[in-house]
Amino acid sequence: MAKERFDAPAQTVYERRLEQYTRKRPQEVLLVRAEIAGEPEEVVIFRGFASSLTRPTDPDPDVPVLPESARIIAIDRLRSPYDPEHPQYLETGLTIAAMTALLVEVGV
Repeated sequence: MAKERFDAPAQTVYERRLEQYTRKRPQEVLLVRAEIAGEPEEVVIFRGFASSLTRPTDPDPDVPVLPESARIIAIDRLRSPYDPEHPQYLETGLTIAAMTALLVEVGV
């Protein structure tokens, strides 16, 4: 799987688009696997809000969960509500290109 890298402003905009996607599709949860400074990161996005599963999340929703230096590796689509013990996957391992097509499909 090719690893795509965004420049800093594009990364923040992309996270916001993922949040908008989950507002339009509240029956879905996105699980984003990323890398920050060489360390793995998992972020869950649901109903317009992103939250880190591996490190503290800033309480201010305007502060991006994925820093500008983050690299998105893959995105999974899951059925809501998210249950980490029994996740219900709709699609796994989506690339940026595949997810972008879904974003366009819902108009974000």
